[in-house]
Amino acid sequence: MRLPRDLSGHELIRLLRRFGYEANRQAGSHIRLETKLRGHPHRITIPDHDHLRVGTLNAILSDVADYLKLDRAQLAKDLFEK
Repeated sequence: MRLPRDLSGHELIRLLRRFGYEANRQAGSHIRLETKLRGHPHRITIPDHDHLRVGTLNAILSDVADYLKLDRAQLAKDLFEK
């Protein structure tokens, strides 16, 4: 699946809420999300930019997929397909 090229940081945060991630702090233009879905906390940082770079988005999705024990392609499908 091709990753979206026009996804903002806030849109990604909204999508990740489906998986239990909640914003817990912000430092400048970066927002820290945290979840305790699998028993231990997992934290990721999302840039608060209008358009996330594809490499940045790919790295975030890979990190989340590893934590959730999902295939990255399946995670992308769950997040971006309507």
